[in-house]
Amino acid sequence: MFRSALAALVGGLSLFALGATAPASAQQPAADTVAAIRARGALVCGVDGAVPGFSAPDSRGEMRGLDADGCRAVAAAIFGDASKVRFVRTTAQARFTALQSGELDMLVRNTTWTLAREAALGLEFASINFYDGQGFMVKASSGVKSVKELGGASICVQQGTTTELNMADYFRTNGLQFTPLVIESIEEVNRAFISGRCDAMTNDSSSLAAFRANQADPNQYTLLPDIISKEPLGATVRKGDWKFFDIVRWAHFAQVTAEELGITAQNVDSFADNSNPDVQRFMGKSGDLGKMLGLSPDWAVQVVKGVGNFGEMWDRNITPLGVPRGLNNLWNKGGLQYAPPMR
Repeated sequence: MFRSALAALVGGLSLFALGATAPASAQQPAADTVAAIRARGALVCGVDGAVPGFSAPDSRGEMRGLDADGCRAVAAAIFGDASKVRFVRTTAQARFTALQSGELDMLVRNTTWTLAREAALGLEFASINFYDGQGFMVKASSGVKSVKELGGASICVQQGTTTELNMADYFRTNGLQFTPLVIESIEEVNRAFISGRCDAMTNDSSSLAAFRANQADPNQYTLLPDIISKEPLGATVRKGDWKFFDIVRWAHFAQVTAEELGITAQNVDSFADNSNPDVQRFMGKSGDLGKMLGLSPDWAVQVVKGVGNFGEMWDRNITPLGVPRGLNNLWNKGGLQYAPPMR
């Protein structure tokens, strides 16, 4: 179908998908990340900063999105103030080194949880805030309806991401040839696709939907229905500082639990005298859960007041993109978002 038909370049892609190799010193976490955050007066959180719905500045320059709010939830748990976050934009290639080195306290940057990243880079994935999968986008004028029609195509892909390796594996498995156009930043990937430098572009389907929703005429672009991978995206911290790991993990679980219990940013105070034991523990009235985490008794309340429950965060950031909640719904609504008991 496409004139440009070259063999796939697969050698060395595993290195890009994994990210930079961790130096030995990067395996040693800060002695006490929470103490450092408190002394600094702010959480330093790495984000992409250019993906609407996940992390991108609004008209006032404030970082908005699901990932950005994930950072705010942790700040709310630690400080009781969701605004005590300093956002640092980082590239796909630099993100892991920035976290390993201590430049960041945590990373919430559309980052896929993989065995290699967790086992080899001295990092730990604390939560999954978005169950995603890799997709492909073409211009509607191409008439392409499936990834399997992209044999011989040139495809724009971001350097240093799992999408490179996933794409190479998929095309090789299906006996298709393609020409990868590997580009460092997602902004450049988008521009290259729009300008016609490539026939298609690939990324997490959520990011492609965000791109399409923010175009002047979204109908010019088609998000193909094929999903070729599992991409569990979430918050990442340095391995070994389990106190901070627990806080990051349970800040997310608190939002999921709040949605299950019907607790929102607007009505949370009305649950103060609720007799339900699960609610009492959530509100910090019993159970000493905050003490176990080294936080105030009402830490979960502060998370909800600061950013809302998980459903509120989703509706604020992702629903406007036209992305259905699907696998990201609560477990009792057919999704995968499931919080262990807060007890």
